[in-house]
Amino acid sequence: MKKPLAAMTDTPYHIPALLPEAIDALNINPSGIYVDATYGGGGHSRAIMEQLSLQGHLYSFDQDIDAIERAPEDERFTIVHGNFRFVKNFLRFYGVEKIDGLLGDLGVSFHHFDDSQRGFSFRADGPLDMRMNRSARLTAADLIANSSEQQLADIFYLYGELKNARRFASTIVKARSQAPIMTTEQFLSVVNPLINPKQQKKELAQLFQALRIEVNGEINALEQLLQTTLSLLKPGGRLAIITYHSLEDRLVKNFMRTGNLRGEDSRDFYGRNLSPFKLLTPKPIVPSEAEIEANPRSRSAKLRVAELL
Repeated sequence: MKKPLAAMTDTPYHIPALLPEAIDALNINPSGIYVDATYGGGGHSRAIMEQLSLQGHLYSFDQDIDAIERAPEDERFTIVHGNFRFVKNFLRFYGVEKIDGLLGDLGVSFHHFDDSQRGFSFRADGPLDMRMNRSARLTAADLIANSSEQQLADIFYLYGELKNARRFASTIVKARSQAPIMTTEQFLSVVNPLINPKQQKKELAQLFQALRIEVNGEINALEQLLQTTLSLLKPGGRLAIITYHSLEDRLVKNFMRTGNLRGEDSRDFYGRNLSPFKLLTPKPIVPSEAEIEANPRSRSAKLRVAELL
């Protein structure tokens, strides 16, 4: 049974980063319609609902059934089990054409990192899975088993930003020819000899990040979400996105600045910027020292905000 809104106070599934800053960024209209594209542990969603009247409504999205099952019951709230790349289609199903604001926290929930059976972390042994949606077919083990050496090198270089991506790919291909790589421990035994001891945590995080992004199609999903906001937001509607690595942040920054994924400026005859957005954060909002001390995992969070003109 779903819990009522006020009762969601047990062990946190996820501690939301930049919570007050994100809520302030949405400039919430109590009777407005909002989207939380990444429900996760529900922290941002609950904070949004606290500011909504009975005329307002929040639609929250998540791929993970674990998160869906923890969602509260509230007449101002609808939880959607689906990828945020399809947000417009789902909203149309509910009769919603325009919204007042959209928030996306692109971080991986604590629950995913801390559950060894999900395979998101290199800190504990478990299946090399990494699927946000556990009904999806492709796992990280499948990716490692079936990708070519060039494909693996591209994944590690593009999504992990690893300079020695080719060496990692070559080593993995040789190792998998001897025995399947099915668990995080097996994967670590293959890649650890190539890791710089002084950069161990960073490089392992980059490797796992790259696999996770590819398994879940995260960059493509984010691109689709951003483009959708152009037709989904009302004039004056707010777009607030929290990112955790440079690939996402660069994409969000360029889109909010120019209104296109390429980050190409468009200007009229007089040289005036034709971007459909007013960028409200020339520099991203980052966590305070107090927040980082209380929640170290928020350290890399960056919030960018724009308003549709």
